[in-house]
Amino acid sequence: MQQQKRRTLIALAIVVVLGAGVAGSILRPWHGGEAHANTPPPAPAIEVAAVVGQTITEWDEFSGRVEAVERVEIRPRVGGTIDAVHFREGALVKKGDPLFTIDPRPYAAEVARADAALGAAQVRAAHAQSEQTRAQRLLDDNAISKREFDERINAARETSANVRAAQAQLETARLNLAYTRITAPVAGRVSRAEITVGNLVAAGTASPALTTVVSVSPVYASFEIDEQSYLRYTAPGAGGGQPNLPVYLGLANEDGNPHEGKIQSVDNRLDPRSGTIRVRAVFQNEDGRLLPGLYAKVKLGGGAPHAAVLVNDRAVGTDQGKKFVLVVDKTNKLVYREVELGPNHDGLRVVRKGLKPGETIVVNGLQRVRPGDTVQPKPVAMAFRSELEPRGTTPDRKQAASGKASAEGDDGKPVI
Repeated sequence: MQQQKRRTLIALAIVVVLGAGVAGSILRPWHGGEAHANTPPPAPAIEVAAVVGQTITEWDEFSGRVEAVERVEIRPRVGGTIDAVHFREGALVKKGDPLFTIDPRPYAAEVARADAALGAAQVRAAHAQSEQTRAQRLLDDNAISKREFDERINAARETSANVRAAQAQLETARLNLAYTRITAPVAGRVSRAEITVGNLVAAGTASPALTTVVSVSPVYASFEIDEQSYLRYTAPGAGGGQPNLPVYLGLANEDGNPHEGKIQSVDNRLDPRSGTIRVRAVFQNEDGRLLPGLYAKVKLGGGAPHAAVLVNDRAVGTDQGKKFVLVVDKTNKLVYREVELGPNHDGLRVVRKGLKPGETIVVNGLQRVRPGDTVQPKPVAMAFRSELEPRGTTPDRKQAASGKASAEGDDGKPVI
C-alpha cells in the first residue's frame, strides 16, 4: 500500500516536470515575438537635397508661328504658252534664277516690228530736219512765206516726236520679250509648279500664281503677349524697357528653346478683343529647319535679375489643391511646409514663398513618408545634368549645364 502511494507521487512529479517544460517551450516564442514587435523599425533612407538659391531672370513662354521675311507669288507679266519649267519643286533658288519660260516668238516678232518702225520714224525725222534747214535759207532770201516756213518747222518737230514714240514702243516690246523669262525675285525655297509646260497663261494680278518663293534665312516668329507682360517688359523701374530682350524659340518636337533671336518689332496698338499685342522676333535659319507656318514655342526674358529659390518638381507634393514639400529638420524629422510655386526655370521650379535657400527637403519618395517621420537622409543633387542640358540653350541653362555649383561631368552627376 505504501509502495503504491510512492509510485503515484513519483508519477505526479514526472507529469508536473514535463508540463512545465512543454509550457515553457510554448510560451518562450510568444514572449520573444512580443519583444521583437516592440523594437522600433529602422528609419527609412530617403533622398534629400538642399534648396537652391540662385540669381535668375524669369522667362515667359508664348505660342506663335514661324513666318517668312519675304514671300512672293510668281505671276506672269505677259501671256502665252509655258515652254519650260526650270526648277525642282522645293529646291533652293537664288535671286535671278530662271523659273519658267513663256513662248518668246510672238514677242521677238514684236521687237523686230518696233525696231523697223523706229527706223522709219528716224528717216522721216531726218528728212523733215533737212526741209527745215532749206526753208530757213529760202526765208532769208524772201523766197517763201513765213507761214510756209512755220509749217516745215512743225513737220520737223512732229517727226522728232514720232521717233521718241517709236523708241518707247521698241523698249516696251523688249521688256515684254524679257518677261517671257520668269526669274526668282528673291532668294529662297520655291514651291511646286502650279502651271505646267504647254498650258496657256494670261498676264495680270487676276491670273493664278505659277508658284511661290519664300526666303529661308532669316525668318520671323510672330506671337501675342498679354498686356501685363508688355507693361512689365517696358517698365524701367522693373528692369524692363530693355532695347534687346533675350528671346529663344523651339519647335514642337524640340526639347527646350535652342534657337536664339532678337525682337524685331512690337505692334503699335493693343487688340482690345484679345487683350494682346503682336510681337515679332527674327531668327537666323541657316539650316532651313524653321519653315514658315510651323508652330513655335517662344521664350521671352524680361525684368531685372533677382534672387530666387529653386527646387525640383519631384520634391513638390499636392494636398487638396495645395502644394507642399517635406523639410528635414535637425533631428531628421519631416516637417510639412506649404509653398507657393512660380514658373519653371531651366529644369527647376521657382518657389515664391515657403522655403529658404539651403534648407533640406525630400526630393524622392514623398509617397513613402509622412510629416513627423524620422528618416535617414541620403543627400543627392537637386538637379542633374541630364535634366537640364536637353532643355535648351538659354544663358542660365548653359550656366547650369556647365556646372556653376558642382558639375562633375557628362555622366549624370549633379550640377546643382
